[in-house]
Amino acid sequence: MLFTYVDESGDAGISGSRTYSLGAVMVEGPRWPETFDRLVDFRRYLRSSFGVPVRAELKANYLLRNGGPLRPLKLSESARRAIYRSHLRLQAKLGMKAFAVVIDKQRLNAQRPGVDPRDVAWEYLLQRLERYTTKNSTETVLVHDEGDERRVRGLARKARRAGTAGSAFGVGSLKVPATRILDDPVPRDSRQSYFLQMADLNAYAAFRFLYPPPSGRIQVVPQQTWDYLASAHLLEVSGFARGPRAIVWWPRP
Repeated sequence: MLFTYVDESGDAGISGSRTYSLGAVMVEGPRWPETFDRLVDFRRYLRSSFGVPVRAELKANYLLRNGGPLRPLKLSESARRAIYRSHLRLQAKLGMKAFAVVIDKQRLNAQRPGVDPRDVAWEYLLQRLERYTTKNSTETVLVHDEGDERRVRGLARKARRAGTAGSAFGVGSLKVPATRILDDPVPRDSRQSYFLQMADLNAYAAFRFLYPPPSGRIQVVPQQTWDYLASAHLLEVSGFARGPRAIVWWPRP
């Protein structure tokens, strides 16, 4: 059995962020206790090396802008980049798997006016979970950040009844109920979950891989940051699309 942790990056409005993205981190159930303990050790390392409190919430927005619990520390850009990069590298070392869904809101609105990018992103994520769990004869518990409980619960229940998984070859769709997603998705406060914080970092790194940041002397999240996940990439989600590794990108340019 797996635990799949999901957090978002960006907003749903047309005039806000360029994309709406979901980052996912997958942890094998039997390895969860050991993985959590090693995450705690990692956070202790960050405390000794950078002064970051063990219980501080680390999300992309805070690392980009020295905000939230990082503000009093006044960390340099290079230090924040090192913290970000080490989170992604750690996931492969701990045997975790990661993928992301990135929705270009302007292109989505041009093709399907009025469609909420959150619905599209979650439908793609649920499709990929259904495919992966079915192929590997396993189940998953889905845990997500608080704030959109009703929407996520409704989409998950719809997927369980008669989920529509788009064909990998772009012709029609496949009616495949997502019966291996156990119970309703579980909302959690990301401040209380290292795994959700990693999912947030993955979501932003995936966005920056597809939409590189402006050039600058030091970049906290340069384009190649997504590649630090290395063997943690869940390649199955993009295996047939010839697109970016472990990223569902839609609509494609």
